[in-house]
Amino acid sequence: MSIHWADVIAEKLEKSGPHTIATGITPSGPVHIGNMREVMTAEAVYRALLDRGVEAKLIYIADTYDRLRRLYPFLPESFTEHIGKPLSEIPCPKGCCNSYADHFLLPFLKSMERLGIKPIVYRADQLYKEGKYNEAIKTALQRRDDIARILKEVSGRDVPEGWSPFDVICSTCGKTNTTRVTGFDLDAETVDYECSCGSRGTVSMNGGGKLVWRVDWPARWPIFKVTVEPFGKDHATSGGSYDTGKRISEEIYSYPAPFPMVYEWIHLKGVGAMHSSTGIVVTIQEMLDVVPPEVLRYLIIRNKPEKHIEFDPGLPLLSLVDEYDQRKGDERAIQLSNPSKSGPFEIPFRHMVTAVQIARGDDDALFVALKRSGYDVSTRRDEILGRARNVKTWLDKYAPAYVKFQLQETLPSAVKNLTPEERKGLGILAEQLDDKTAAEIHELVYAVAKEQGLDSKKFFQAIYLTFLGDRQGPKVGWFLASLEREFVKSRLLQAAAA
Repeated sequence: MSIHWADVIAEKLEKSGPHTIATGITPSGPVHIGNMREVMTAEAVYRALLDRGVEAKLIYIADTYDRLRRLYPFLPESFTEHIGKPLSEIPCPKGCCNSYADHFLLPFLKSMERLGIKPIVYRADQLYKEGKYNEAIKTALQRRDDIARILKEVSGRDVPEGWSPFDVICSTCGKTNTTRVTGFDLDAETVDYECSCGSRGTVSMNGGGKLVWRVDWPARWPIFKVTVEPFGKDHATSGGSYDTGKRISEEIYSYPAPFPMVYEWIHLKGVGAMHSSTGIVVTIQEMLDVVPPEVLRYLIIRNKPEKHIEFDPGLPLLSLVDEYDQRKGDERAIQLSNPSKSGPFEIPFRHMVTAVQIARGDDDALFVALKRSGYDVSTRRDEILGRARNVKTWLDKYAPAYVKFQLQETLPSAVKNLTPEERKGLGILAEQLDDKTAAEIHELVYAVAKEQGLDSKKFFQAIYLTFLGDRQGPKVGWFLASLEREFVKSRLLQAAAA
């Protein structure tokens, strides 16, 4: 059996501990399951290191002091005035949180908690305002020319005239993309600036601005003693921010760059890579409304980070849930996905889709339908109801139309179109049902079709027409077993006599 990718990395790292694994995102828009890949990659390696007895901690740095770069599709036109301002200093777009950053960050933190991910959380705006970056800012300002040279050598691009590694926040307009550093005082820990809005002045290094991204990233590594960090493939390109960060970290801050873990994007089936800025997203909260947290973890952990994930929230999602629940997938991936150490879940998600539609929102009817199908509902009832809520959301948002059905209260008129042979087969099926299990009923349908010389596919369609008024439906044995047995017999006999 191959070793899981997280254990391969942990094996490489175990002799160089203790380790600090860093992860983080910029909360500039809805945080989606693509963003979760970074956090889950870090957390899987963190758990693998702990399993080997290596001292390790997981930290999460929210880049709340990054500026709003443009007017994203989900923002009102009025937010144009905030472009260039730090996310933590912009009002909430919906008026429900303290800031723009909080509006997108807080739901993500709640989602991490539901997923069993418990990092030490830092907010960049607080770190800068508390002076945690001051020494790094001083070093960067002093060695501006060396940093510019590294950027040129690695990326091949010259920095613009008047460039500074520090972006000042204008005291008048509040923007960082319109200011230019004109001087600094290392002892007073201040920076002088002028802004295109006409303002000029002096700000404190304590929250008066932030380091530009290609310097901010390596600057934080020695501050937090980061030794391992995952990042997207965009940062891993030749001459990209990891390459420049590695040089800046080692040559400017005298700190070894962390062990890199490059991950690929998660693509939304038929749409493309997920990005908050484009609005192509399925948020983590939306997914947690559809699948249990462990399954969302498994979606990411079962794949090597360098392999892109094609995410399809339709029927393939049902297979993913059942693969996890029935413990049919990679054993180590399942173990790393299951922090609560819960056991296998017996009821297939696909059958839950059937039972939920039969029950029509009635919890008692749901348990009865599941019990009729042969499943134990005496335990884990809260979990069953949780899965039912997942299924309801999936049916509402992602299910293909042909998966949905409605049990007809009266005999559908379409049964009049059945052949005499099909009607006879339905009558025989009614007589032989007895107290058979779901699997036995399924086999019985095939047996009756064969015995009566019927095409099995058309006989299945006859059954669906009888109960649903449609020629397709759920797995027939488990569907019929979920219904009250006398009702099933009565409806089949009605159809046989039509």
